[in-house]
Amino acid sequence: MGILAIGDLHLSTSSNKPMDVFGADWENHPEKIRDGWNRVVENGDLVIVAGDISWAMHLDDAVYDLQWLAALNGTKLIIRGNHDFWWSSISKVRAALPPSIYALQNDSFTWQDTVICGTRGWICPGDEGFTDNGDEKIYLREVQRLRLSLDHAIKSGCRRVIAALHYPPFNRRNQQSAFTELLEEYKVDICLFGHIHDEGRDYIFQGLRNGVHYYFVAADGIGFSPVRLF
Repeated sequence: MGILAIGDLHLSTSSNKPMDVFGADWENHPEKIRDGWNRVVENGDLVIVAGDISWAMHLDDAVYDLQWLAALNGTKLIIRGNHDFWWSSISKVRAALPPSIYALQNDSFTWQDTVICGTRGWICPGDEGFTDNGDEKIYLREVQRLRLSLDHAIKSGCRRVIAALHYPPFNRRNQQSAFTELLEEYKVDICLFGHIHDEGRDYIFQGLRNGVHYYFVAADGIGFSPVRLF
């Protein structure tokens, strides 16, 4: 009855989007994920999927990737990534989800004595390309969405809190951000994230900092197999 995590599945059942153009590690990656997943995940486990689930542009097409995901072991909790363009309103997404998959947005999900909250996130101030006009607005909106989710989570009374993000909660220099300040304010135990696929993943912070344990879970960074948190 454990909790595991993985992100960036980048499935493309209904479209021709091979991932091996991004490197040999991605060759036949759905099979790698399926085999690694079913090897380490038991049916009583929960797997948090940290965004970028499907390359589909519309929900009707993403259903095929969601059905593929549903067939894997365990219960799945998904958040939105920056490439999940198929993710429309949360009510429509939840209505389309197969059994064993739940979606998280502006609220929280309770699993035994643990509550999971989260949001997509965004690039942080100090990152290359961050602009005060475009990115700051989205960044602040995502910070507020994380707060909404955390507020919902603390009402559960659970003793353990996990925050799931798609983007890292800090910039590439691993500096503090409004995201990390929130995680510390609400005494989050674990924060997991993905998104990074280039050489930056070798320098991203992982481990314990100011009471929060950070896990990087992008699929290609963890051998295409979910990481067990508990």
